Amino acid sequence: MAGLMDAYVYCDNPQALQVARRLADWAKTGTDKLTDEQMQKMLEIEHGGINEAFANLYAFTGEEKYLQLALRFNHMEVIGPASNREDNLTGKHANTQIPKFVGTAREYELTGQDRLKTASEFFWDTVVKNRTYVIGGNSLGEMFTAPEKLSEALGPNTCETCNTYNMLKLTRHLFSWEPRAEYADYYERALYNHILASQNPVTGMMCYFLPLAAGQKQYSTPEDSFWCCTGTGIENHAKYGDSIFFHQGQTSLFANLFIASELRWPALGLVLRQETKYPEQGRTRFVFACEKPIPLRFQIRHPYWATSGFDIRVNGVKEPDESVPGSYAVVVRNWNNGDTVEVNMPFSLRTEGFHDNPHRVALMYGPLVLCAESQADPEGTCPAIINEEGNLTSGLKAVPGQPCNFTGSSQILRLSLENSNYVTLEPIHAMHGNRKYVVYWNAITSAEWQRNLPDYQALEARTVDRVLPGHDESERAHGFQGASTGTDGSRWRDAFAGGWFSWDLKVNPGQPQELRVKYWGGDTGGREFDILVAGQKLATVTLDNNKPGEFYEETYSIPTELTQGRSKMTVKFQAHPGKMAGGVFGCAILTSSDTNAAAQPATRSQ
Repeated sequence: MAGLMDAYVYCDNPQALQVARRLADWAKTGTDKLTDEQMQKMLEIEHGGINEAFANLYAFTGEEKYLQLALRFNHMEVIGPASNREDNLTGKHANTQIPKFVGTAREYELTGQDRLKTASEFFWDTVVKNRTYVIGGNSLGEMFTAPEKLSEALGPNTCETCNTYNMLKLTRHLFSWEPRAEYADYYERALYNHILASQNPVTGMMCYFLPLAAGQKQYSTPEDSFWCCTGTGIENHAKYGDSIFFHQGQTSLFANLFIASELRWPALGLVLRQETKYPEQGRTRFVFACEKPIPLRFQIRHPYWATSGFDIRVNGVKEPDESVPGSYAVVVRNWNNGDTVEVNMPFSLRTEGFHDNPHRVALMYGPLVLCAESQADPEGTCPAIINEEGNLTSGLKAVPGQPCNFTGSSQILRLSLENSNYVTLEPIHAMHGNRKYVVYWNAITSAEWQRNLPDYQALEARTVDRVLPGHDESERAHGFQGASTGTDGSRWRDAFAGGWFSWDLKVNPGQPQELRVKYWGGDTGGREFDILVAGQKLATVTLDNNKPGEFYEETYSIPTELTQGRSKMTVKFQAHPGKMAGGVFGCAILTSSDTNAAAQPATRSQ
């Protein structure tokens, strides 16, 4: 429906509108037979923004039946509570909810019904303020997690790109009702740190998810994948000209985004050119071209992060400005041909933590989220920023010749216990290819680090061998084999349809040892499998949302007789018929934690 109407609007194709009308008529004929109760039951499935499409069809045709059809497609299980300012989103599938509220926003614009406006605004507030990560994206494994556990919800499948695509659509509607800098600040955050970061600049392929725990971006492929985030992804990267400027009538112009661009406003006889290297530099320049003087209220966003040194110069002269971060600087005058406005907004380093855990932080530089390349598998409190209470960024230094890049000593930025190299931070939108990275860090003092270090070192000393699931080099070194198995290429492995996978891990012959396996507590959906060591069943495991929103480890005792005469053994994860095995996020052999450990039974259920 949306594609047909785009063809009508952008390509002046009346046939596309006719096809859309006939499709809507078919939908109306079918749903007219349903009671309201049946209709709502049908809407429990994933359906997204069909209410917006029908509302737009009404706007194009003026036919009331399409507006009524749009309103009938409002899913009241989520829209009803939102219209009463009630948040019931935890555990719900995120991707299908957001377009519903783009729909209510459009319906409000066509009907003036306040409950639709309230639903749209409240939904935006609760998602952005309570359920959004530092990059402007939301959701884990396509689901809304509880706000009070957001800092723990850092699995491999954070931030579905479709979600942010639709949050930006919703933000445009809300800004057009009330031009708040808060909306534009969010738009910039999500645009640079999620949307721009989601496309590989070399291949053009797009990400479905953007991992925020240790992981790497997984891109679509030209012939073998066409996810929903590939379709919306193609739209995303054709829309960077969207939302740079807004206007109120012919008397007020808003500059929301700092992107090199040219605005043509024929009604005023104005061409406004924006010249900038933003975000590599924290400044921009506007140049006016007009045949005659134009009275205009020019409102320039003063970003929330620009807390020091923000200033505006008109034709080289500093302009009086009383704006504060998260507002608009306003210049009112008659604009003449050749007038210039220069805006300086110096970037600075800072951290942003979670509401539920202020000590789990991301590093930012101006509008940009910074990340660090890391091939290490996090353990304990790693990755960690080690610093005394106060300024966590004080030990970071700019990299000469590389804008927005910084380095820090491994004594400050701890990627792992072993890491002793300097760590480089770079914007997440520049982190591409097969590089594994981290975004969030645990902020701890040097005293806390020293206090916990013996425990981490003791665990490291007990480690006989470990494999990094999904990591190609590590898996090759451990004799990986499998059937009907998959991975994200860096962080986990599973098997499906009764498949299996295995690795060969070192053991100490004839000594008490343990197998430690790391799982994601939110995994569900028919995950039943056996763990076999040297061909003998060690455990039967069922993963069914065992510990929502967090990783956890299970330890399985290995009978001593299985290690007799062996220096390595095969660890195999075998799915039950028609079921899945894993995902497995970590796998290691440890010496036994019980120094008096004896042989244990060879089968254990969990």
